[in-house]
Amino acid sequence: MIQEHFSLRNLNSFGIDCYCSKYVELTNPNQLQEISKLLKSGEPYLILGGGSNILFTTDFTGIVIHNKLKGISIAHTGSHPTVTASAGENWHHLVQFCIEHNLAGIENLSLIPGTVGAAPIQNIGAYGVELKEVFKSLVAWNIGEARMEEIDNKACNFGYRNSIFKNQAKNKYIIVSVTLQLSHTSKVTTHYGAIESELKKRNFTEPTIKNISDIVIGIRQSKLPDPAVIGNAGSFFKNPEIEKSHFEKLKESFPNIVGYPAGSKIKCAAGWLIEQCGYKGKRIGNAGCHKDQALVLVNLGGATGSEVLHLSTQIIVSVKSKFDIELEREVNII
Repeated sequence: MIQEHFSLRNLNSFGIDCYCSKYVELTNPNQLQEISKLLKSGEPYLILGGGSNILFTTDFTGIVIHNKLKGISIAHTGSHPTVTASAGENWHHLVQFCIEHNLAGIENLSLIPGTVGAAPIQNIGAYGVELKEVFKSLVAWNIGEARMEEIDNKACNFGYRNSIFKNQAKNKYIIVSVTLQLSHTSKVTTHYGAIESELKKRNFTEPTIKNISDIVIGIRQSKLPDPAVIGNAGSFFKNPEIEKSHFEKLKESFPNIVGYPAGSKIKCAAGWLIEQCGYKGKRIGNAGCHKDQALVLVNLGGATGSEVLHLSTQIIVSVKSKFDIELEREVNII
């Protein structure tokens, strides 16, 4: 059923008040044939999941397909169990499901907002783990060819917060389900600094996946604002990767600069860079940087998407001027 001039305010975590021309809910794969016909009309379209990684700067003059496909199943093939979740499932709900069934591998990704379908698009990651490490394959609807396809890990071309679905395959597919290859053997990832500190505080020498999940949830809740309370999309910028020589030069002027090895480069903490430019807790109009985490831009009440975008541009310019580092937005701008 097509709804016209539909409000998207409750469907984006920034809480931006905007509308789309047409709105359709996808609740059953049997709808995909008709949706393909609809999208061939030539109108712009947007596949929307949880709306947690998107900033609307204007009304969307086109069709929004809201992916609400549901369902989770476990299969035991070979030495590793696999979990298949429909794209409209809440990501954190999937993490909790896996923990309840003693399936290890995604506990470090607890409390990441959004849906399962968005996870491979973004190659979500947190606390030393990325989705690509457990991702097996996904099933997606090829909109132009009106058929299902299975796409494996290699074909997704995963990178840091990146995949084929953000590049050459952008708007080509509707993700239907995602399959992860997990483990019954808990090989928890604890080397991330904040997790190590919490484990020591709690005297956990052999932490379970539930322990790790609880710690990650606690860390995220202490650092990141709840979108239900204050509109935001989590981390607005990617942590930039720079040459080691550049990092060492910066350390001469900024000895406390925060960075971590990332292959041949150094990954700098974008939040630290932004904070040094004076933006932590700063308000410009109805948009601002969160008081506890400069990496998170927030809607302080009635902000437009353009206000948030303008603030992000100011931050990019400031960081470039002070550190000669170019920040890249992680959030999708519409």
